[in-house]
Amino acid sequence: VHQSKLDFFCKLGYGKQDICKVLESLGREALEDDVLKELIRMGSKPQALESQAQPSPLVLVARGSCSTTAGSKWLGEDESDSSDYLRPIVIDGSNVAMSHGNKEVFSCWGIQLAVDWFRERGHTYIKVFVPLWRKEPPRQDSPIADQHILEELEKQSILVYTPSRKVKGKRVVCYDDRYIVKVAYEKDGVIVSNDHYRDLQNENPEWKWFIEQRLLMYSFVSNRFMPPDDPLGRHGPTLNNFLSKKPVLPEPKWQPCPYGKKCTYGNKCKFYHPERPHQPQLSVADELRAKINVPLSLGKEEEKCNCSR
Repeated sequence: VHQSKLDFFCKLGYGKQDICKVLESLGREALEDDVLKELIRMGSKPQALESQAQPSPLVLVARGSCSTTAGSKWLGEDESDSSDYLRPIVIDGSNVAMSHGNKEVFSCWGIQLAVDWFRERGHTYIKVFVPLWRKEPPRQDSPIADQHILEELEKQSILVYTPSRKVKGKRVVCYDDRYIVKVAYEKDGVIVSNDHYRDLQNENPEWKWFIEQRLLMYSFVSNRFMPPDDPLGRHGPTLNNFLSKKPVLPEPKWQPCPYGKKCTYGNKCKFYHPERPHQPQLSVADELRAKINVPLSLGKEEEKCNCSR
């Protein structure tokens, strides 16, 4: 009988030491209900409940780990990948390099300046497209400066060469602009170029809208890559919102009234009055009536009578 009761309460999750203490105090012939009440009174809990009561320790997991526990996700929210909130960047390498070289030299340093600018902002997906024949030794009709930069960017998986080959001594070059627009469209990113891609806009209506809304132009000022602060014009989004997947709307700015407390426009005034933030903006006539406790409806009827006369 003792062994059967011991096995029964062990299956419920109670410890053997607690069960033996209760059986010794109540006797081996004690009923199961009495034993259970005594175990509860002693504060003994089943092991399953104890494991639920104790919170599981949070484990720090390195970024890029395969673990997907809730704790590691919560701890990694602040250090989430920038690809979650920054748009991918696709750079027209030929356009950038020729712009930096004043349209005379293919300056690879200009590409490096553009890549570094987006890296400092936190962009992780950056692709630069350059024709394959730019790997060839420079010629007089197509000079190249700092060609070693292309090799370094290729090792970093940033530079992508578009195909080209020679057929009977003539170079056959694939249209690299189509690669640029297609990748940027599929990645929902931003095109960095001063080219308008008018031929591709006429080719695909979806690309037309994308090029108009996602083309980021730039300038080089003293070897400094400088995109505009308003990529889509004065009334468009800011540069930060343009490069972000989740743009932040600016808070409305109220211009204070130049007349201040002397303003006589009342609720018709379009400017902000800090002296009455929580008061209803009434007209001057309504405010005077309120001071002498005249109903507003009566005042409006008087105004109608005066107008009819």
